[in-house]
Amino acid sequence: MERREQADEALRAATREIRRVDVVSDTHGRLSHELLESLDGADAILHAGDLCSPLDYDTLNEIAPTFMALGNNDWSYEYKDRLGKGVRSFTDNVRITLFGLVWEICHYRERLRLDGVDVGICGHTHRPFIEATDDGVLLMNPGSTTYPRTSQGPTFGRIIVQDGAVLDASIEELPKPRRHGRGIWR
Repeated sequence: MERREQADEALRAATREIRRVDVVSDTHGRLSHELLESLDGADAILHAGDLCSPLDYDTLNEIAPTFMALGNNDWSYEYKDRLGKGVRSFTDNVRITLFGLVWEICHYRERLRLDGVDVGICGHTHRPFIEATDDGVLLMNPGSTTYPRTSQGPTFGRIIVQDGAVLDASIEELPKPRRHGRGIWR
């Protein structure tokens, strides 16, 4: 078998396997132990911005390959050595092909460019949702594990894929932090 044929066969085999893609956003420099434990075993992690910590990006990459778009609060952090030259600002979308699907990641939903995309990931609102467009594109906002803005509490997303198709998409809830005194969460 020629080298190119071997590479093509390896790619086909990789897309046949069931893969787990975990989706986070708006962590704002705080990765909880509960989140890190939940992410363990992911095949890839997508972060939709406001990570606010290059070291947290490294931590996520230790768990699984991590792809991220910059958020409006990431402007003062130095990511270019980690993300590459293509991502310069929070207005840049990240488009990747992963496990046979085309993914678009952008902090802002209204800036997602969904033409030719299978899955669109956004953040910013800290409010989780999953929906499908009329064109069949899966849209997800995983919410926030740090500063949730719904009664669900801390959330992240999980997408199960196989053979270039989405098998399942869910919003996963983490334990709600306990409140101690005047608005102090632990």
